[in-house]
Amino acid sequence: MRLTVFWQRMADHFGKGYADTFARDHVMTELGGRTVHQALDAGWEAKDVWRAVCTAMNVPYEKR
Repeated sequence: MRLTVFWQRMADHFGKGYADTFARDHVMTELGGRTVHQALDAGWEAKDVWRAVCTAMNVPYEKR
């Protein structure tokens, strides 16, 4: 998954204004105690980060 697709999905689910705030501030156990930005900066694949977000935030299946 390209980062552009990842960020579009984040915006679609959380809203354009909140997606970056969530990604910057929300620490997730599914990402090893990292935020989305920290996980991506640490080299996690965007698809794996998206899957973790989907699991943690109960993103509906049709949006995954």
